[in-house]
Amino acid sequence: MAQPVALYDEFSDDYDRFIDWRGRLALEMPFIEQQLRQVGGRRVLDAACGTGQHALALAERGHEVVGADLSAPMIERARASARATELPARFEVAGFGQLAARLGAGFDAVVCLGNSLPHALTAQDLRAALDDFVACLRPGGLLLIQNRNFDAVLAQQQRWMEPQAHREGEREWLFLRCYDFLPDGLLAFNVITLRRIGGGAWQQRVASTRLRPNRCDELVQALGTARFARVSTWGNMQGQPFDAQASSNLVLAARKN
Repeated sequence: MAQPVALYDEFSDDYDRFIDWRGRLALEMPFIEQQLRQVGGRRVLDAACGTGQHALALAERGHEVVGADLSAPMIERARASARATELPARFEVAGFGQLAARLGAGFDAVVCLGNSLPHALTAQDLRAALDDFVACLRPGGLLLIQNRNFDAVLAQQQRWMEPQAHREGEREWLFLRCYDFLPDGLLAFNVITLRRIGGGAWQQRVASTRLRPNRCDELVQALGTARFARVSTWGNMQGQPFDAQASSNLVLAARKN
């Protein structure tokens, strides 16, 4: 199941320009830490960690953190950030279905953020990913998932997401993201990157991958089948209630039986 996704290898140079990490972490970390405190969450696995910014923020707050991602370029950037900040986070190349075998068990919490779980493209892939999370966790450990609210995306055929812009001196970036709704029920997730220097002509790059748009009820049922209990849902990483028609995100927390 776990195969590298070319989009993220290609996007690794620009990923930290695309996301306003200072603003995002300020919004999300209080909620994440609140969830971790409920299970005494010291040892944390960040599955599909990207460039490792959540993992580094957790390490800065005293957690023992391992970050894993299938993209080797993303992991190299995470390791470089850890060295630069002298934070004791460990980063390894590993994807869903490989985590317990490569990184071990006994974690207090597994976090899977940033709409990463939809890269499990079949029901079997989703079950394998959740079984892998179970194997990584100690009894009573926490699983925290952050996805797009695909109930709303599918019901309203929401193609386009908010554009993002970034500037460094004379260099500018624009990032556009959209979905194509495929006949097999999957989504094509497209990222268009526009770059220019000093008001010159825009250069563009388009990268795509596929996602499986899991609805809330489907994920809650899959978590129960995979031996998770006490499933809670929210509509964002600030803990607002989940509204299938209006929430931007679907956030789920569950405990390993």
